Amino acid sequence: MRLIPALTALLVLATLYLVVMERDAVMRFAQGERVALSKLNPLAPEPEDPAPDPTTESASAPAAESGADAPAADTGQADGADPVAVVALRSTAREIDSAVELRGETEAAREVELRAETSGLVISEPRPKGTRVEAGDVLCRLDPGDRDAALAEARARLAEARARIPEARARLAEAEARLDEAELNATAATQLSEDGFASRTRVASTTASVRSAEAGVETARSQLETVKANVESAEAAVTSAETEMARLTIEAPFPGLLESETAELGSLLQPGGLCATVLGLDPIRLVGFVPETEVERIEEGARAGARLVSGRELVGEVTFLSRSADPTTRTFRVEITVPNPDLSVRDGQTAEIVIEADGAMAHLLPQSALTLNDAGTLGVRTVTAEDRARFVPVTLLRDTATGVWVEGLPDTAEVIVRGQEYVTDGVPVAVTYREATQ
Repeated sequence: MRLIPALTALLVLATLYLVVMERDAVMRFAQGERVALSKLNPLAPEPEDPAPDPTTESASAPAAESGADAPAADTGQADGADPVAVVALRSTAREIDSAVELRGETEAAREVELRAETSGLVISEPRPKGTRVEAGDVLCRLDPGDRDAALAEARARLAEARARIPEARARLAEAEARLDEAELNATAATQLSEDGFASRTRVASTTASVRSAEAGVETARSQLETVKANVESAEAAVTSAETEMARLTIEAPFPGLLESETAELGSLLQPGGLCATVLGLDPIRLVGFVPETEVERIEEGARAGARLVSGRELVGEVTFLSRSADPTTRTFRVEITVPNPDLSVRDGQTAEIVIEADGAMAHLLPQSALTLNDAGTLGVRTVTAEDRARFVPVTLLRDTATGVWVEGLPDTAEVIVRGQEYVTDGVPVAVTYREATQ
């Protein structure tokens, strides 16, 4: 009963030996080459050397003598490494448009919630959602209440204040005339007093009259300034009352569509209460997010297009490219403005966006040809002129259904598409070529 586990253990040990120690011989055996039994089974006896053929021995003797002093012609045999069988394709670079492809959505260029700035009852008929509106259309009208009376009172006070201005100016002119008269009398009394024809009492009396007239002028000027201040206060009151009246009417600030119904007739709107939401859809924006690797290829003003899920195609240009990356995704917001005069493109539709960029020379390769080196760099392994493998870093430009477009290779390259994981730089390869899928 213990014979079977022992045989199984021996079989496993032999298999591990072949896979680990004799891997190259197993690979050549799998490819149909003739391999000595001792190469596959270390326990098998060495095959007996066949009897030498005199003809062959005599023919090979000169060759052996002439080759004794010559260097080895096969580099792989000189290095002691057997070539690894790989499959490669001869690829030629082609110019592609190298457009930046994104996935985004449509977004209204404008969206505003119109809210009340004062309180009042709605006295206008409501408008249903989806209604097309123009700039200046009345969406909500509030009951003025006693605001009309307040405005009339403010205007009356303004008229009254303005009417007092001529009276105040007349008083000022009268006070200035009295001052001139008092100064004239004071001058005459002073001269008469110097000649001895007037007493000092008269001089003092005229001087006092001058001081009194000057005080009268200052009083008149102060009254005029007070009247002017009353006029300005009345004008401010009128402006405030007119502003309050203007707040009773809520109008559409730009052309668009009503995203919500306007406030219901008879409802009470408080300051901040919602009247309606208006969407501006002409033009409309296409919004996407560009990865860090592609952001340098996009410029404002570049042409761009998009295809909606419905199949409709849109054309516009880049009008905004963010300078700040999203902290979570490390991507940059890009906006494309597209005309939408009939408002048929809705807000929030999914779109496949393509932004025009400079062309580039690239190779179309199978996705399976891509590999990573020890440093984690993306690239492919190519075949050199000496039939050796070499790793070349590449940049992925586009992923399509037929393969990937990459740049970083010369104009023509022999790219290993099968077996690249089993070779490293400098390893000799036995190449089998296949046609490239273009």
